[in-house]
Amino acid sequence: MSTVVVTGRIPQPGVDLLRDAGHHVLAWDEPTPISRDELLRRVAGADVIVSLLTERIDAELLDAAGPQLRAVCNVAVGYNNIDVAACRERGVTATNTPGVLTDATADIAMALILMSTRRLAEGERLIRAREPWQWGMFMMLGSGIQGARLGIVGMGQIGVALARRARAFGMEIAYSNRKPCDTAVADELDASYLSMDELLATSDIVSLHCPYSPDTHHLISTPQLQAMKRSAYLINTARGPVVDEAALVAALEAGEIAGAGLDVFEKEPEVHAGLLDRDDVVLIPHLGSATIETRTAMATLAARNALGVLAGSGPVTPIS
Repeated sequence: MSTVVVTGRIPQPGVDLLRDAGHHVLAWDEPTPISRDELLRRVAGADVIVSLLTERIDAELLDAAGPQLRAVCNVAVGYNNIDVAACRERGVTATNTPGVLTDATADIAMALILMSTRRLAEGERLIRAREPWQWGMFMMLGSGIQGARLGIVGMGQIGVALARRARAFGMEIAYSNRKPCDTAVADELDASYLSMDELLATSDIVSLHCPYSPDTHHLISTPQLQAMKRSAYLINTARGPVVDEAALVAALEAGEIAGAGLDVFEKEPEVHAGLLDRDDVVLIPHLGSATIETRTAMATLAARNALGVLAGSGPVTPIS
């Protein structure tokens, strides 16, 4: 029997898969995140760690687990919380959960586009504040997206899924990526492959879908925001530190862009105070994958990765 430590609450089907396979599962079931000290204590002797993105998987934690540790299975597509190099040094397999959250995250990005351009969050706040209002031709006018250019930064699975949704709304697609996407996909979407500079300068909405790494830290900061149209909107469903929030606040205050929609934050769960009272910013608490179906699929894929390693057949979705 192997020991699997689950660092946070995950949907029960993921836990059941592990237990039904005969493994001892030590799952953190409290509603609050596990403390670092408790995490270091609990991983001792683990064969597999099933981790959430809220937990830092570094050399200290890997050493606390011990030399028998075989895998770290992240319940997320992003894995900036894992020191992959430290895992490799210790012969520990690292995995993630790509693919299963593509549609849910693309839906949230499309929702943020609509909420931002049509001032929907601002309108709801007006109603909930019980403020008097009267319909009029010029009340709370937003911007239509038909014919607008959507600039996608990072044309992976989520970026492509968003582009398909945006095309259904009549938007023009441009993208910036390390390399051009598949020709068939580009043709389907009639998508233009642009440099980052050209994408920022010509897009009406810029949506971020790149992974977080040292290379993408503050990818969007003062120079990039100043390069955007004054009528443009910034959408971020990737990782918070891709955007320099202080620079974003300054750009909004200066009217350098029209607004933003954010699902992730630089120092999550803290949000820059300068964003909180602005009607030109939509703020939601990291809901990109937050559907019952998606979170369940993430948990079960992480469990399948763990079972594959423990059975010797290998993980389903290893981090390359």
